[in-house]
Amino acid sequence: MKVAENTVVSFHYRLFDDDGVLEVDTRDGDALPYLHGHANIIAGLEQAMAGHEAGEILRVKVAPQLGYGLYDDDKVRTLEASFFDGLEDFGIGFSCQLEDDEGTLELATVVDIDDEGVTVDSNHPYAGRTLDFEIEIMAVRAATDAELGAGRVELPDA
Repeated sequence: MKVAENTVVSFHYRLFDDDGVLEVDTRDGDALPYLHGHANIIAGLEQAMAGHEAGEILRVKVAPQLGYGLYDDDKVRTLEASFFDGLEDFGIGFSCQLEDDEGTLELATVVDIDDEGVTVDSNHPYAGRTLDFEIEIMAVRAATDAELGAGRVELPDA
């Protein structure tokens, strides 16, 4: 069966940095399932897998626009240090959820702490990067009615 809309695709991936050094490898765990055609993974990977079958290995470069978006300087801001008072394990690299100007919650990471305050960045860590993936399609099957109704694959509780 070929990867097409309303199929469930299970895959492994490896992500390489700009120098070809392996950053992420999912092969130590279970294959990752998603419902194709429902925007459950980044668009560049979904587009690349369309029409392929289980057993195929693909090397895919995904531009930022089809990955995690362009880097947005407006998502970097400095907050008063008192905003973080009382938090355990607080420091550079600390992740927290913040509300943007439109009231949307977003994940932010502390990137600097100085006399001016605490600088946080709510860009995705891969924003602005062309991503270099090696994808192995492990299985392709028709989605169930429940999966189609939910618009995604339900993962079992860990």
